[in-house]
Amino acid sequence: MSWDEVKERIDAGGAARYHEANAKRGKLFARERIARLVDAESFVEDGAYANALADGLPADGVVTGSATIDGRPVCLMANDSTVKAGSWGARTVEKIIRIIERAYQTGVPMVYLVDSAGARITDQVDLFPGRRGAGKIFHTQVRASGSIPQVCALFGPSAAGGAYIPAFCDVVAMVDGNASMYLGSDRMVEMVTGEKTTLEDMGGAKVHTEVSGVGHFLCKDEDAALEVVRGYLSYLPSNWTAEPPASEPKAARGGIAALIPESERRAFDMRQVVKRLVDEGSFLEIQEKWARELTIGFARLDGQVVGIVANNSLHKGGVLFVDSADKATRFVQLCDAFNVPLIFLADVPGFMVGSAVERQGIIRHGAKMISAISEATVPKFCVVVRKAYGAGLYAMAGPGFDPDATIALPTAKIAVMGAEAAVNAVYANKIAAIADETERAAFVEAKRAEYEEDIDLLRLASELVVDTVVEPDDLRGELVRRLAAAHGKDRSFSRRRHGVTPV
Repeated sequence: MSWDEVKERIDAGGAARYHEANAKRGKLFARERIARLVDAESFVEDGAYANALADGLPADGVVTGSATIDGRPVCLMANDSTVKAGSWGARTVEKIIRIIERAYQTGVPMVYLVDSAGARITDQVDLFPGRRGAGKIFHTQVRASGSIPQVCALFGPSAAGGAYIPAFCDVVAMVDGNASMYLGSDRMVEMVTGEKTTLEDMGGAKVHTEVSGVGHFLCKDEDAALEVVRGYLSYLPSNWTAEPPASEPKAARGGIAALIPESERRAFDMRQVVKRLVDEGSFLEIQEKWARELTIGFARLDGQVVGIVANNSLHKGGVLFVDSADKATRFVQLCDAFNVPLIFLADVPGFMVGSAVERQGIIRHGAKMISAISEATVPKFCVVVRKAYGAGLYAMAGPGFDPDATIALPTAKIAVMGAEAAVNAVYANKIAAIADETERAAFVEAKRAEYEEDIDLLRLASELVVDTVVEPDDLRGELVRRLAAAHGKDRSFSRRRHGVTPV
């Protein structure tokens, strides 16, 4: 067989019947995924002849190499599910390790196009336990984390130990109906626990993007997942030493004031405020469907990349829960790693209380979020949109956490708790002792007015709790100017190796 024939067989992947089966499910061939993602004719492949002497294992089931996306260098790997369901052999593992090492060494993003049934049990001694075994993939990913962007598009299964490749990425885009992540198959789960389930119910795209939070983007098809990869990388530098790429400034829609109700009890969609604050069309929301009481994502202000963390009262009143604390923690760390300034839009009653959340460890998860806020040294701005009560103020980068500025809108209130809760906490016995209903209501109203006067915004500004008060429609200009002034700030934090995070 000539070299051309060998290369042709490698490029073709697995048998035609596997290609046909994938096509019926809306799945592309691994090499076609790469071609659609990267710039034309930019892909340079490594290890194409891996396992070339074996029968039916072209490229050993994974395509690896380097390319450019929008003119910027990246490294990437793509499982070929037409070759033994994209399973891992010893050379598969070695190829994956090598390409991550190259991405880390050269300081370029690493892209994972995942569609794999996991390890080949028949080859376990060769691929699993050794120094260059499967565990080295995850070790290398962790070493690269925060040094280079790592993004995963998941097109099919990511099974057993292989599920940790997406888990160690910054974000994961999952194709609805095809993508899944699980540590044990449905058959294994039934054998071990007796539970009868399906891969979709246990680890499908909706489960991980709406319930577990392991997935970040739910995509209708493969092209949409590839677009997420391209879009995500457009907001980040190639590595931790560089600045996020600026773009041509665009105007904002404006009209923020009309969106914010005066009454703190009326819910509104903070995402709409974000979209009118930033350059039009620039908001990339992350984990839109999980822990929706908190909105996070990248955007641009006057062409400059920023990270947005915003409470959304439309969901659970904007109260912080275990999941939303975790959601914020990871995003803040992501932005801090890659030099992305942070803007916090606070409208938060505080952290959730009650026996259920205490059992879930709300104190520990809240402490983790507050740790991340404290450790973030990028420029950060706390904007109090309406209320910032209790530890919610701390979790949204309040004055005690070294924000570059605390900015209040005229609707802002900062307090240990809301007036109604405060009056009840202080005067509960006295209120209960007033028999006349009218007299009781008047007493409560008077005490509430006293409390509101105590936390008056002008008083807070006069005592330098907030740095400035701006009208909603002036907020964008204020932030643009302050971001420019904070550029190049000293980012030292503490004399240590690392903190002990309350995970």
